[in-house]
Amino acid sequence: MAGLSRGLASGPECPVPRAVKPPAGSTSALSVRRWWRSAGFAWAGVRYAWQTQANFRVEVGLGLLACSLCWALRVSPAPVLLCCALVLSLELLNTAAEALTDLVSPEWHPQAKIAKDAAAGAVLIASFVSVLVGVAVFTPPLLALALSARP
Repeated sequence: MAGLSRGLASGPECPVPRAVKPPAGSTSALSVRRWWRSAGFAWAGVRYAWQTQANFRVEVGLGLLACSLCWALRVSPAPVLLCCALVLSLELLNTAAEALTDLVSPEWHPQAKIAKDAAAGAVLIASFVSVLVGVAVFTPPLLALALSARP
């Protein structure tokens, strides 16, 4: 296939067009129509992860639980929201890396394994650090609540 040496698919056998022409009137980077179209593609990716990735659903649930705990304990949600955004974003990137790796390397290959494992490792590290942030954020108010409930 022409262009494969450069990592580009091209030619009549390529099922994907080389470039998608933007809709008329939306060539400006500040176009609202273009932004909504792009947001639609982004949400399609989030929906795909929700529908196919059990870890993504678990992480969303834990994030909602952590945000609810912020509200109940009246602590700042900023560090928790940032951790949730980091973990969920990395999970989306992990999903994209897995899909792309499966596309370019349908057979098992050690380099494909490294790509998938490294992407999953990024999610693991962010999740671990998020737990540490949760401990730091929630321990003081939980201790204060426990001590105030003592007779």
